[in-house]
Amino acid sequence: MPVPQTSRRTQAERTAETRARILRAVVESIAEVGFQRTTASEITRRAGVSWGAVQHHFGGKDGILSAVLEDSFDRFAALLADVPRGEAPLEKRVGLFVDRAWAHFSSPDYHSTFEILLSYLPEESGSAEAGAAILQGEMFEAWNRVWSEIFSDVRLPRRRVAALQTFTISALSGMASLAMLQRAVETLQGDELALLKRTLLGEMGRA
Repeated sequence: MPVPQTSRRTQAERTAETRARILRAVVESIAEVGFQRTTASEITRRAGVSWGAVQHHFGGKDGILSAVLEDSFDRFAALLADVPRGEAPLEKRVGLFVDRAWAHFSSPDYHSTFEILLSYLPEESGSAEAGAAILQGEMFEAWNRVWSEIFSDVRLPRRRVAALQTFTISALSGMASLAMLQRAVETLQGDELALLKRTLLGEMGRA
C-alpha cells in the first residue's frame, strides 16, 4: 500500500531536523571547546543522538566535517542573498557586502570552519597539501560566486579582482581571529569595517 505523501514529508522533515541538530552540535562544540576536543562523545552528547545515528546521516568523521564546511558556505551565501546586484549604487552594495560578510566571519560557523581548515584533512586527500587545497578551493569558490554576482558590473582585471578578494578575506579573517582571542566581537565593528569599505569602494570605483 502506498505511503501517504504527508508521511513521507514528515520523515523528510525529521531527517533534516536530525542532520541540522548534529551539524549545530559540531559547530557549537568546535566554537566552545576547540577542534581537538570535539570528539564523537561530545558531538553525540550535544546533539542528543547516538554515534550510529551520526554515521547513518554522514558516514563518519570525514562526512560530518565536510557537511559542516558545506553548511557554513551555504549560510554565508544566504546572508548575502538579498544584497542588491548591479542595479544598486556601488557604495550601498559594498557596505552591505562587508556588513553581511562580517556577520558570517564573526559567527560560530566561521569559527568552526576556520578550525576545520587548520586542523582537518580528509583521509582520501593523500597529503596535507592536497587536503588543504581541496578545502580552501571550496571556500574560495563559494566566495567568488557571491562576489561575482554582486559586483558583476565592476570591470577590473581578473588579477585585480583576485587580489581584492584575497585582501577582503584576509582582513575579515584577521579581525575574526582577534575577536576570538579577545572574545569581544563588538569592538571590531566600527573603524576597521569602515576602512575596509572605503578601500573596496575606492578600488572598484576606478573601474
